[in-house]
Amino acid sequence: MIRSVMRFVSHTIRHVPGGGVIYEAFCATKPGECNETSGPKDAQDTVQDWCLRHTGRTGHDLFRRVVTDHARVTRNE
Repeated sequence: MIRSVMRFVSHTIRHVPGGGVIYEAFCATKPGECNETSGPKDAQDTVQDWCLRHTGRTGHDLFRRVVTDHARVTRNE
């Protein structure tokens, strides 16, 4: 017979500042019709400006915004 001992180990997940943050927006006004995107950017203002220009050009006023960061899991001791 094989016996195992298992124990719970607590971990924490945190943002890694050196990993940066990526911002992106997708037009969601007419799914399937308008597939335009801001593309990934390092600055939130750049993506917001793209949304404003896209609305002015097309009248589309609904966007899906995505913010991606890097995270590290560490074992709590």
